[in-house]
Amino acid sequence: MKKIYKVSSLLLVVLLVALGIFTATGPAKAAVGFRVSGRNLLDVNGNNFIMRGISHAHVWYPNNTAAFADIKSRGANTVRVVLGGGRWGPNSVSDVANVINLCKTNRLVCLLENHDTTGFGEQQGATSLAQAVTYWNSIKSALVGQENWVIINIGNEPIGNNNAAQWTQATKDAIVAMRNNGFQHTLVVDAPNWGQDWQFIMRDNAPSVLASDPQGNTVFSVHMYGVFNTAQEVTDYVGSFVSRGLPLIIGEFGHNHSDGDPDENAIMATAQSQGIGYIGWSWSGNSGGVEYLDMVNGFNNSSPTTWGTRIFTGANGLSTTSVQCTCYSGGTNPTATRTNTPPPGFTPTRTNTPPVGQFTPTRTPTSPVSQFTPTRTPTSSGTGGSCTPTSTVTAPFTFDGAGQFCWQIANIPSYVNSWNTNSVAINGVNYTNVWVGAGSLPAKVNNNYYIAYNGPFAWSHLEIR
Repeated sequence: MKKIYKVSSLLLVVLLVALGIFTATGPAKAAVGFRVSGRNLLDVNGNNFIMRGISHAHVWYPNNTAAFADIKSRGANTVRVVLGGGRWGPNSVSDVANVINLCKTNRLVCLLENHDTTGFGEQQGATSLAQAVTYWNSIKSALVGQENWVIINIGNEPIGNNNAAQWTQATKDAIVAMRNNGFQHTLVVDAPNWGQDWQFIMRDNAPSVLASDPQGNTVFSVHMYGVFNTAQEVTDYVGSFVSRGLPLIIGEFGHNHSDGDPDENAIMATAQSQGIGYIGWSWSGNSGGVEYLDMVNGFNNSSPTTWGTRIFTGANGLSTTSVQCTCYSGGTNPTATRTNTPPPGFTPTRTNTPPVGQFTPTRTPTSPVSQFTPTRTPTSSGTGGSCTPTSTVTAPFTFDGAGQFCWQIANIPSYVNSWNTNSVAINGVNYTNVWVGAGSLPAKVNNNYYIAYNGPFAWSHLEIR
C-alpha cells in the first residue's frame, strides 16, 4: 500500500563441510523455525499455521507499542510490522529487537516487512529488493535465532506497474542473497503491480521463484484491493495457487480503496475455505484520503471502525478463525482447517489478461480466539474399523485427486493433513479437512491405521507425513 506514513579459506570450507554447516548448494537448512511444506506453512512443532493478522505501521508510529497487545486482543495470531531501512526510518537493530520481544510477549507471529521498496520503478524514492536485502543484513543480529517466531517479508509491493516483468529475476536474486547471507527464516515475497499482480507475473512465475530458494522456504503474498472487486477475481487467483500446491497468503487487503471496491467478503471467505492466511491493512494511522482503512480510531482499541468491526468479528473474521501458533505452546494443533468445498465459481485456471477496469494506482505517500476441535464422529465400520484396504503405503505419502480409496499404513506418521475432500477417516474416526498430529490419532487396529479417503476434485489432497 499506501497513502500512509507510514585458517585458510580452503581449510575453513573443509571444516564447515565436516560439521555439516555448509553444502555445495549453500547454507544448511534450518533445523528449527517456520518452513514450507507443499502449500502449507508449518511452525517449529510441525503444525500447520494459517496467518490471521493485522498490519501495524510501526515505522511511522514507533511509540504506539500498545498496538501489539491491542492487536492480539482482537484475535490476531500474526502482526505484519512495517519497517524502513532508510527511505523511512531506519528502524535500528535495537528497535527491531524490541518489536520482536513485543510480538513474543503477546504471542503473535512477527511478520516483518521492509516498506522502502513500495512501487519501485514507478514511485520516486522507492528502493530495490537488493537494497532491501542490504537492510535485512544490517539488522541480522536482531533476527538470527528468532526463526521460531519471525518471518521476513523481504520488500513491500516491490515493483509498480512500470516494467513489472523485472520482478521475477529481482525476487530470485533477493531470495538467493538472503540465503547466502545466512538467513534461515521463512521468506515472504510480495507481488508486483503494487502487490496486486494484475499482469499475473507472480502467478505465472511462482514455481521458478520457489525453486530458486535452496531451502524451498518461500511464501507468495498478493495484496487485494481494487483489482479484486469480485468474488470470481478472488477465487480464480487463489485457485491458481491452490491447484498447483503453491504457498500463498493474502498479505494485505481492505474493505475499500481509491482504485476500487475490493470484495472483502469473498477475500475472507476464500482464505478460510482454502486454508490460506490473510492480513488486513491496517491497525490505525492511515492518512491522505484512505483513513477508512483504519481498524480503530486514533490507535484507540475501544473505538473500532466499521472496517475494524468487520475484520474483528464479522463472518470469517479474526475472532472465529484465528488460532494461536503452537510455537507459543509447544502443543499439537489440529485446528487450522480447510473446508471441503471450493467457493462458488472456483476455477483453478485464469486467462492471462488484466481484469476489466484495470487501474493505474496513485500511491504517493503523505505524512505520516477460540480453539476449534475437530469432530470425531465414528464412520461406518468395515475391515480395519473404517474401510477395506486396497493397498499398503508407508509415510511419507501424498495423494491428490478424485476418487474413493482405503490405504493401510503400519508406521506412525508425524501428521495427517487433508483439504478439499468429502471425507477422510482414520480407523473409523472423522478427520476430514483438518491437520492432525500423531498424538491425536486413534488407537491402531490390528497394528495398522486404515485411512478412508473420498475426494471429489482433482485438487483434493491428502498428506501422510
